[in-house]
Amino acid sequence: VDPMSLPRLGCGSMGGMLALPQGKGPHHVGCTDVMVGHTRQGLFLRLFYPCLLQAGATEPLWIPRSEYCAGLANFILRRRWFSALLSITIGSCRVPVSWNGPFKPRSGGYPLIIFSHGLGAFRTLYSSVCTELASWGFVVAALEHRDHSAATTYFCTAEPGREEWIPFQGVPQGQKEFYFRNKQVHQRAEECVRALRLFKDVASGKSVLNILHQDWDLSVLKGNIDLTKVAVMGQSFGGVTAVLALVKEPSFRCAVALDAWMFPLENLLYPEVPKPVLFINTEKFQTPESVAKMKRLSSRNSQTKIITVLGTVHESQTDFAFLPGKLVSRIFGARGTLHPNKGLAITSQAALAFLQRHLNLDEEFDQWDDLLEGVGDSVVPEAPFCRSNL
Repeated sequence: VDPMSLPRLGCGSMGGMLALPQGKGPHHVGCTDVMVGHTRQGLFLRLFYPCLLQAGATEPLWIPRSEYCAGLANFILRRRWFSALLSITIGSCRVPVSWNGPFKPRSGGYPLIIFSHGLGAFRTLYSSVCTELASWGFVVAALEHRDHSAATTYFCTAEPGREEWIPFQGVPQGQKEFYFRNKQVHQRAEECVRALRLFKDVASGKSVLNILHQDWDLSVLKGNIDLTKVAVMGQSFGGVTAVLALVKEPSFRCAVALDAWMFPLENLLYPEVPKPVLFINTEKFQTPESVAKMKRLSSRNSQTKIITVLGTVHESQTDFAFLPGKLVSRIFGARGTLHPNKGLAITSQAALAFLQRHLNLDEEFDQWDDLLEGVGDSVVPEAPFCRSNL
């Protein structure tokens, strides 16, 4: 990539050149970062939640710090110089939610979703889908994994002001990819389980310190999360992480797997997946081997569903879909033909219908039940390798 050949980008009104949509649901959405513990065994996540409208609320940065631009540049292009260019083009983009906005209480509590990111991503790159789900009345905890699969991440040591960064790591030379990735997916699923335990601790009244924000107290969540209604969700490496989390933690009642990369899961575990999974695939990522693994799960559980959104590529399920076309195609080399707002609507409506069914929610999300059968505009059942319209 020649840096001079990249398009010059103007800044739109909402947070630079990234046009992330606001949630379509009835709730305003707030957002905060939560880090607990001073070692890599702690947890780091971005929390999206229904909030009270507040005048003068600030919107958080989409890329939280310049280190993440360097991590992305390294992951996508293996070129460090690209980091400065990313900082200039996307460094000032913001997410249309209220940063540290006041939590909106709800008697009985909101259902909870633990969200797992894909390979080379981090906690903020799925802000569009997390915001959308929060606007419909969910608390969504988007993890940042510490298994070296994030573009980069960090933890704050016990020594004040000192951070330790955990860079992205590829498969070491001479090591079989399956064994490397299988170890990672187990660590990721354990982090999902630990995140759920964190919310259980808060709900039980334990004092849990968020070391990033002394002004956003986790105790506001007490009595406001319904821990009988918990799901796990993720994209790509995060999709298979969500499936494995169902095996490890009985409290997760179902999983939503966006374009799951099924490769890292060992065959022994397929009979062990006890709960329903909704697989939402894009048109241009899955392999027959991966889909065969999904079908093994659906043959064991009639509530497991597989649908494909036509006109989409793997990145269509991330926030990158909302960057201007020229930039995305320069970075990734491909772009879906389906409008990103339409893709987000299909993904979130199918997820909401599925979550209503399996978390026993008293909402009207069943209006989108047809999507779960692959019925609707731009959606088909299962995995149509023969039906590409890109």
